[in-house]
This record gives sequence, structure tokens and C-alpha cells, in this order.
Amino acid sequence: MNLFDDNQLRWKRFTGNDQFDYPIDYSAALLNAREDGHVELLYRWAPNSYCHFHRHTAPTTSTVLEGELHVVDIDPETGEELSRRVRTAGDFAHKTPGDVHMECGGPEGALVLFNLYAPDDLLAETLAKDGSVIGESRMSHILRKKRA
Repeated sequence: MNLFDDNQLRWKRFTGNDQFDYPIDYSAALLNAREDGHVELLYRWAPNSYCHFHRHTAPTTSTVLEGELHVVDIDPETGEELSRRVRTAGDFAHKTPGDVHMECGGPEGALVLFNLYAPDDLLAETLAKDGSVIGESRMSHILRKKRA
């Protein structure tokens, strides 16, 4: 599989609605998911667009393959911004569970490889502006779709 060949990947696109006050436009392609809780995903951000505000509940590594990924870390207790950084092609990061943040594609978007490990099933939680949980990403959902 070539990660740069869109014809070899099945993308699922996510966009925002009136519930969100920031532009949401990103896509995900499942590369691999295993029963032991390991999953590899490729995410692509449209230029200057965000993914949903979220918290990782599983250890996560990521590598920026193309473009820029702008990351804003948020204090989960106060909702205040802790830091901002721009990750460029080649940047690798490891995050522990509990990491609350926003990610945004740079002026030309971003392509990022993610590796997560969730032996307890829960990968991430989608959050509302106030920090309340409005959705969950689970290994069991991914594995069920993969089997179908």
C-alpha cells in the first residue's frame, strides 16, 4: 500500500455543522486494525481546517508526512489554551492518554500517520466546546466495519 496514492485508500470525510464555530474538514483512511487493540490510520486535513475538538484516551504516536499540522493543547479542567505549535513534514510525536487538543491543517493542509493502542476499546472522545463528551471512537467499531 502506498500512503501517497489516494486510489489505494478508502477515505471517510468528516465536516462540521452549526454546532461548531470553527471550520471542520478532514478525512481518515484505515490502514490496519488488529484484535489486540493496535490501529494505524492516515488523516488528511483540508487547508486551514480543523478536526473535531477531542481527547485521546489511548497512547498515540503521529508522524506528519506532508504539509503542516497546527496543534493547540487545551487544559481539560479550565478549557484554556496551554500551548500552540506547528508540526511540519517529518515531525514525530508521542502522546499519553488524556491529551486534549485541536488540530488544524496548515495553508496547504496536512497528511499525518497515526498509531494508537487501545486494549480497553476506547480510542478518543469528541468534545463539545465546554469539554463534555459528545462522541467516542472505539476499536470495536473499527473492527466491526473492517470485518463487514
